[in-house]
Amino acid sequence: MGVTSFTQEFTTPVAPAKMFKALIVDSHNLIPKLVPQSIKSIEFIEGDGGAGSIKQTNFSEGSHFKQLKHKIDALDTENLGCKYTLIEGDVLGGELESVIYEVKFEASSDGGCVCKMTSEYHTKGDVELKEDDIKTGKDKAMGLFKVVEAHLLANPDVYA
Repeated sequence: MGVTSFTQEFTTPVAPAKMFKALIVDSHNLIPKLVPQSIKSIEFIEGDGGAGSIKQTNFSEGSHFKQLKHKIDALDTENLGCKYTLIEGDVLGGELESVIYEVKFEASSDGGCVCKMTSEYHTKGDVELKEDDIKTGKDKAMGLFKVVEAHLLANPDVYA
């Protein structure tokens, strides 16, 4: 099995605690409301959202994918960090065994935050990932980040 790691950073004028609550803690409620054309529902099939929980994302009709499952490995609400693993779903295709994500929200000097994300792609056998495949996933993550950011900026009392 090969492992390919990528790190990316996003900045936003939204406070770190708000971004953490929206993107991590309450994503199962918020994301399907913001992007119903892409995501039909997100539900816990095991646990209550803490470490060890398994969350299933169900994609909307017409999507390229049906569902995926993440296992929450660690949730640090005090330090605004989370580690979770994509363990199942057609999004993994025939090339990936799993993807491990580590996300941390840190305050920036302007009152907003920096979101630092590391992704570890674990491939099956000696498969090598193509840069385009990784770019597509990163672009989708950035798109979702921007949708949540816009929602929080338009609704400053949410997650206050």
